[in-house]
Amino acid sequence: MTSRSSEIAASLLSAKAVRERTARFFALGEAGRLNYFTLDLAAMPALARRVAAVTRAAYPTLDVPFHARWRHFVHAGTDRWAALAAKTNWRSQADRARAAFDLAITSVLLDAGAGPTWRYRDPATDEAVGRSEGLALASFDMFAAGAFSTIPKDPLRVDAGRLMNLSVSDLARGFQVSPENPLEGLEGRVVLLNALGRALIADETLNDGNGSARPGALFDLLTAGGTEVQAPAILGAVLRHLGSIWPSRLSLGGVPLGDCWRHPLLDDGTPGSDLVPFHKLSQWLSYSLIEPVQAAGVAVTDIDGLTGLAEYRNGGLFLDGGVIVPKDPATLIRAHEPGSEVVVEWRALTVQLLDRIAPLVRAELEVKEVEFPLAKVLEGGTWATGRVLARERRADGGPPLRIVSDGTVF
Repeated sequence: MTSRSSEIAASLLSAKAVRERTARFFALGEAGRLNYFTLDLAAMPALARRVAAVTRAAYPTLDVPFHARWRHFVHAGTDRWAALAAKTNWRSQADRARAAFDLAITSVLLDAGAGPTWRYRDPATDEAVGRSEGLALASFDMFAAGAFSTIPKDPLRVDAGRLMNLSVSDLARGFQVSPENPLEGLEGRVVLLNALGRALIADETLNDGNGSARPGALFDLLTAGGTEVQAPAILGAVLRHLGSIWPSRLSLGGVPLGDCWRHPLLDDGTPGSDLVPFHKLSQWLSYSLIEPVQAAGVAVTDIDGLTGLAEYRNGGLFLDGGVIVPKDPATLIRAHEPGSEVVVEWRALTVQLLDRIAPLVRAELEVKEVEFPLAKVLEGGTWATGRVLARERRADGGPPLRIVSDGTVF
């Protein structure tokens, strides 16, 4: 059974599994058999037009970049990473790529929901910036200052030893947290970074060739095979090598499953049939690792092999847009744990609806799939429109479904 369980677990660690499992929920939703939501697909065309309008307003030439953490390092007209990288004397393209991986991996793991009140006062502009953008700037400034490095003469790196010893007070100081400026899930973020440090030390393959265990060594693993990497392979590597960092989650056959949850509607009596993977942060990270790989001269293919992200902006888009409809309006009043049945249903429908709204948005924009993959639809796009609708409907701009966040999922 252990061997079979391990096989099932391995099969769930992929974007393909996310699509296959969430498709079952979509079929149940179309049949009206979900416990918490119904679908109103007649609302999709109007919502696609709204997404297209938001995309055109932000990118009039439709030169939309990929949905990735790098977008949040551009603030007040300055690309912070590009400026930092340009003035750094890199030893090689690979060395720059390792630093980019270090930054992206650390920053994404710190990118769970900040809450409606937290702000980071950007030293460069004196502007108070909240949510994902503020988290990005805070993590970038810590990275640029060498806060994650154990080598003072080489600050632009993230070392396992430093991650293992990072304290709550260290992160609170870097993220300007105080009783007047609380950050949701602060402790959970530190737990993740500490766990990342331990995972790097335990994995002998995550070594940068100079005897240093660091996230950037993942670049060497991914590109060891030549001049091409498939995007789903990036996710696979992230899940295999970093999967042990997630706290108090499910495991099967001794394999940690990460962002994967149970739902009884899928249970057909066979082992693992009730498990639903999303791998949201891992996929967000995988999207964010594409550009450093490309910048190092390695092609990335099958980008649409990754799925849309099951998070509260994309999910909020479909709730606020009237496509996902709660059976009981009180569902939107109560707070829900990430592993609750209601959240699993909502996230599963979101993944499938992103695949379905993408061609509608492309049709509105008159672009082809090959030139406008899902990563651009998300960026243009669904995530931004989810935020717009949230601000129109709620004073704090929060999601329509209340989630209890520990800083490790949303």
